[in-house]
Amino acid sequence: MVAGRGAGLLRSATSSGRATFLELFFDLAFVVALTRVSQRFADLGSDTGWALVAGLGRTLLLFLALWLIWSHTVWITSRYEPERSVIQAVVVGTMFAALVMAVTLPRAMEERALPFTVAYLMVMVVRPLVVAAALRGHPRRLVPFRLAIWAAVAAPLWLVGALGPDGLRLPLWAAALAVDYLAWTLGWPLPWLGAAAVGRWRIAGEHLAERHQQMFLVALGESIMIIALAFSGVDYAAGRAAAFGVAFTTSALLWRIYFYRAGLLLTEALDRARMPGQLGAASGRTHALLVLSVLVTAVGYELVIAQPYGPPRPTWLLFVVGGPVLFLVARLRLEYEIFGRVSRSGMIGLVVLLLVPAALVRWSPMVGLSVVAGVLALVALLDALRSRQQPPEDIASPIGRETPGNRGSEA
Repeated sequence: MVAGRGAGLLRSATSSGRATFLELFFDLAFVVALTRVSQRFADLGSDTGWALVAGLGRTLLLFLALWLIWSHTVWITSRYEPERSVIQAVVVGTMFAALVMAVTLPRAMEERALPFTVAYLMVMVVRPLVVAAALRGHPRRLVPFRLAIWAAVAAPLWLVGALGPDGLRLPLWAAALAVDYLAWTLGWPLPWLGAAAVGRWRIAGEHLAERHQQMFLVALGESIMIIALAFSGVDYAAGRAAAFGVAFTTSALLWRIYFYRAGLLLTEALDRARMPGQLGAASGRTHALLVLSVLVTAVGYELVIAQPYGPPRPTWLLFVVGGPVLFLVARLRLEYEIFGRVSRSGMIGLVVLLLVPAALVRWSPMVGLSVVAGVLALVALLDALRSRQQPPEDIASPIGRETPGNRGSEA
């Protein structure tokens, strides 16, 4: 009977796979967070050498901490019934913590390190204990207990990093974040209890896919906002107007390339997978790269719109070209997860973008952005031509297939 009461918290076969309005409301906090991440990236536009590397490392760490919070929340609402009051309270509480992290993020590596850390640990340590208590003796309560214990192990590194010398903050937080991600990858193993492999979890595959697609669109929306703000915040000039148009075209091409077949079929692939948790975990890592690539690309928009024909700066290519390169790498990975292969068009675009920086370093930022848009347009065109010449390709994901060697009970 006790387990039965706890079982009511789990998603049933009749539960809707669509994201709830509360979850879309929850994403608003991450709109703010992604804006702050982009701001930190943009502040590195004039840095070089070690200052650039250190700045990129700090910003990437903060992004990965935010992504872990978002990802864990998505898995909670894919595994448990999002209409239950306790789950809704968990989502709202997480949203507030994420908002605190977002507003402290610009100075999270400086004087606002402690509130950033406290908000993060409240989600990582307290939230799983709340879920475990709500499960009321159900066997799956051990999973959130595992999460809480592993998060508590990493907590001293977060707190010492926040309270200690500024020079130790980055290495300590990097070590703490590595523990948190490693624990997730291994299934939070504990002595005598073993691990709770995420790949074996029963989840709402349709819901998880939709949430990943929505976060990619949120990132694209962030890029559109940056384009608009960058153009409206400077004096009008024909060159800036041209950069504004090319930047918007680039974002539209990112949308087209992502959703052409692979991104569009993610929902169906997760729905068909015998082990959707395994494919969902792989897809989550891929979408972290996709979202990051859009943020980096958006920083390139801002730099180019501000000075489209300014002096060439090699570090700008890190954003103008590096963002689209990361996007194509992640997009090829997504194709493999859905179809078990990668497309020629994506490979061609990736190779071209890897070769052009040596030539673009002598040209103005506007030329670099235009070349990137041209390469992405070529990828989209080759995809469109391929779709006309061949019938639509069916899903053939090599991930999430259950074999006799990996059968087992679901945690």
